[in-house]
Amino acid sequence: MNIRDNFTVGLVPVAPRTLPWLPWRWRVWSWLAVLVATTSLLSGCGGSDGNGAGGGPPPAADSTAPSVPQGLVATAQSASEVLLEWQASSDAGTGVAGYRVYRDGGVDPVATVTAGTRHVDTGLNPSTQYSYTVQAFDAASPSNASAVSAAVEATTLAGDGTPGEVTLAVERVFDRLPAFASPVAALQAPGDGATWYVVEQSGRVLAFDARADVATTRTVVDLRDRVTAGGERGLLGMTFHPAYPTNPRAYLSYTTTVAGTLVSRVAEFQTRDGGQTLDAGSERVLLSVVQPAANHNGGHLAFGPDDGLLYVGFGDGGGGGDDWGAIGNGQNLQTVLGKMLRIDIEDTGATAPYRIPTGNPYAGNAPCVDGEGAQPCPEIYAFGFRNPWRWSFDRATAELWVADVGQSAREEVDRVVAGGNYGWRCFEGTLVYNTDCGSNAGSSLPPVLEYARDAGHAITGGYVYRGTAIAALAGRYVFADFVSGRLWHVPGDVAPTRVVQAADAVQSQLAIVSFAEAADGELYVLDYGGALYRIVAAP
Repeated sequence: MNIRDNFTVGLVPVAPRTLPWLPWRWRVWSWLAVLVATTSLLSGCGGSDGNGAGGGPPPAADSTAPSVPQGLVATAQSASEVLLEWQASSDAGTGVAGYRVYRDGGVDPVATVTAGTRHVDTGLNPSTQYSYTVQAFDAASPSNASAVSAAVEATTLAGDGTPGEVTLAVERVFDRLPAFASPVAALQAPGDGATWYVVEQSGRVLAFDARADVATTRTVVDLRDRVTAGGERGLLGMTFHPAYPTNPRAYLSYTTTVAGTLVSRVAEFQTRDGGQTLDAGSERVLLSVVQPAANHNGGHLAFGPDDGLLYVGFGDGGGGGDDWGAIGNGQNLQTVLGKMLRIDIEDTGATAPYRIPTGNPYAGNAPCVDGEGAQPCPEIYAFGFRNPWRWSFDRATAELWVADVGQSAREEVDRVVAGGNYGWRCFEGTLVYNTDCGSNAGSSLPPVLEYARDAGHAITGGYVYRGTAIAALAGRYVFADFVSGRLWHVPGDVAPTRVVQAADAVQSQLAIVSFAEAADGELYVLDYGGALYRIVAAP
């Protein structure tokens, strides 16, 4: 971000060039179920028959059905969505392969779930009751199916999903803690609501107990000796391995200087001291991307909830107007700048720090070195971004929501799919920005929503709410503007392109630099001034 010199945000004067990711004239800031080899050579307790051949008769065919799914719960998420959750079934034979979801006693399933034990049923009618059952099936051929679960019912919410059904507010939490120094991210480890981690732009990660009225923090890792911070640079993102703490790894995104050149790094670190700290000496660099300017570094990273792959966002290289090369970096497929990337960090062996997922649009090409290549970079998942500062996955649907900071007229939110082109520098939101943007201009997809400069100047992406404390907010996407402090929410199934106005928003009076989703699905916002706030329903 950039912010105009001498601009003041939320009662706190902000020095020029001190915040990451604002528009350039404002200088402040498969079914990837990891194919578990289905040829599990059952060789009768292992061993042979004494003649060198595998012993014992061939295994009997699997004819045992999985157990019936238990604990099915249906919860209305919006006027058109119902969230279904159930307990995992067991299967002593070939294992549970998935679940079939049935609505209103139908013969054919409305969905087949092959990863996880939840499903969001969409496209429903408001104020209507629906009934659901779930059936498990195994990996045998032919498969065996359990009986269906007991039926449960849910009634969708009333209304058309327009803003105003619930008014939000922010509530200060953990106010005994000392102020954080330029915090840019807050998170919890997967499934662990006991601890909060806060990322400071200078290069530190701090932690504190989420369950107590605490007054102190502890240092998880201090990388200030290698992080280049200031302006839009610094330690910008953090995520844990999805199997943490069983897999004791965490991933950080930061800028550093190598031989006088600014570089963005994505690196892996091991935990130590029973997960209390990250070992700074264990760093393994996965990605190293040369940055031509000091702004638009992106920096957020997260694992996909369904595929277990690592997603990374980078801005267009900085400056203003994406004035890099003939068509700009956002539309240039031979650079990772201005892109959302997806890589596989598992089972890479000793030859490379990551693998290219087969579902990536340009998966057959050679990996890009220092962020550039002679062919379209195979790390690319989607392109056409100016600066995807904060983005998230819907934990119920796995949809990817990306907030892209605008240039001078529009801030936008995109619902991103593999291979999608989200317009920059051809378009800024729905507005034509620069027609000299290459052959992909015609493939640009419109944003899900946008707002103009009378509403804000630098969007901060949030989350689709999947908590339980604010029933009317369920299934809605919550986001904010860093400069104006405004806070909005829209339906999760909003049709492109909705224009939101200042009047639709709540004024938080905060410099909302990032959102955080707790393990229980409740949402928080991080004020760049140094404090954490919880999103609540206004009285």
